[in-house]
Amino acid sequence: MKNYIFFILFMLIISTNACLVMENPHSKLAPGPWRAVLKLVPPSDKEDITRSQDAANLKFEEVSNGELPFTFEVKYTTEDDFYIEIINGEERIPIHDITYGLDRSTAKDTLIIDIPIYESYIRAIYSEKVLEGEWIVKSKKNYSIPFVAWFGQDHRFTRLKKEPKLDLTGKWETYFGIDGDDPEKAIGEFKQNGNHLLGTFRTETGDYRFLEGTVQDNKMYLSCFDGSHAFLFEAKIQEDNSLLGSFRSGKHYQTMWKASKNPDIELTNPDSLTYLNEGYDKIEFAFANPAGKMISLADEAYQNKVKIVQILGTWCPNCRDETAFLVDYKKKHPNLDFEIISLAYERYKDADKSNAAIRKYKDLFGIDYEMVYAGHYNKKEAAKTLPMLNHILSYPTMIFIDKNEKVRRIHTGFSGPATSKYAAFEKEFDDFIKILVKE
Repeated sequence: MKNYIFFILFMLIISTNACLVMENPHSKLAPGPWRAVLKLVPPSDKEDITRSQDAANLKFEEVSNGELPFTFEVKYTTEDDFYIEIINGEERIPIHDITYGLDRSTAKDTLIIDIPIYESYIRAIYSEKVLEGEWIVKSKKNYSIPFVAWFGQDHRFTRLKKEPKLDLTGKWETYFGIDGDDPEKAIGEFKQNGNHLLGTFRTETGDYRFLEGTVQDNKMYLSCFDGSHAFLFEAKIQEDNSLLGSFRSGKHYQTMWKASKNPDIELTNPDSLTYLNEGYDKIEFAFANPAGKMISLADEAYQNKVKIVQILGTWCPNCRDETAFLVDYKKKHPNLDFEIISLAYERYKDADKSNAAIRKYKDLFGIDYEMVYAGHYNKKEAAKTLPMLNHILSYPTMIFIDKNEKVRRIHTGFSGPATSKYAAFEKEFDDFIKILVKE
């Protein structure tokens, strides 16, 4: 009888341990869905923002308490090796540069998620299926935001299913900075399915990429985290069905915005915003690539060829979208005789740090054309390096040059794959390049 009881107890212990192993057979971070928040704090200039809101007689009830949510998924390739995918709507961003181990200073399991393309990383302690730490931006002095994530949750803002007051699907005439003197015009593009909300904002300098959120009763929420930008949009649906809300970018910027549905709203033609100054008829420059070689349009490799000069920064998500497009297009059209040169304007004034960022960027995208360090990303400073242009309004900007060195077109900004304009841009680009090459 005793042997029988011991046998039963033994089997129970074995089965219990087996269940624990099956729940998480991996030795590190729990695989599956995670919900994270960045705990944004009000800007240091809070009093000035309050005064400007009062002056404009605007009121908005913030309900997220400054927490920016996003989701990610942990995926294992082997029992010990894993990566994560950051999720923003239809976009998934794979992050493979992950370090996991015991931090001797804290005696706790610690995770470092490195996002080298944007010079940022998340450092967090892992305990009981919770990550807690901070997101740090290396290119900004003393810039970090508290970070917390919970395993097994896949909702973004809330699990609530309050009936929406309005279907926000469509185009919205939008103005950011209405609590200031010079509001920026934008177009909100939203797709709503029940409570679920997807969308973006297009501006004359680019778009806000993939945003995801929810509509609950008379409130809407959207957010995005991609390793570079941390965007949080909140708004209340007004009695006239317009939107009035708050926009935060990280912990350093906050402003008010408003929007009204307008299916006919358009932005300025992106080919008309940047142009050659009077007295100039071509583009000239000479910058060094990361290997120290001077690169110029006068080089033999570019003579009698169609050329695209891309003005960008490796830190810029819109530039990333444009670069992905250019690399992909070049691979798909190996017989089209045209060249690309990218002029990188970086957050670092130190050339060594900037060239290191450029090398990482080239490796990430598999870029086989020249990239050079052109200077600091401050737009006024950058404009001095290309005095033939009226300004540098946007990163990115593309300059199309024909075989005779004539500037044929300058395209400011980029409406990427999150926008309604991307498909039209792809076709227009293809048609225009083929015309230039045939001439």
